[in-house]
Amino acid sequence: MFHMIGQAIFGLIVGLIARFLLPGRDPAGLLVTALLGIAGGWLGGQIGKWLGWYEDGHPAGFAMSVAGAMILTFGYRLLH
Repeated sequence: MFHMIGQAIFGLIVGLIARFLLPGRDPAGLLVTALLGIAGGWLGGQIGKWLGWYEDGHPAGFAMSVAGAMILTFGYRLLH
């Protein structure tokens, strides 16, 4: 239970940093921002695995999580 709460808080922090780093209007609320942050952590981990930076089972680092969240936030903004 605490792991899920920690993931949600981490996702919100990552999502907020991604929103801050991307200029422009942002239509996402806090829930969408948290979800984009959580998914960004997963995407950052996948990108890191593809580049050979991470092994299976290792989570993405903070910078890669923010980079993944920035990619997803940019895509979300294009759709809205």
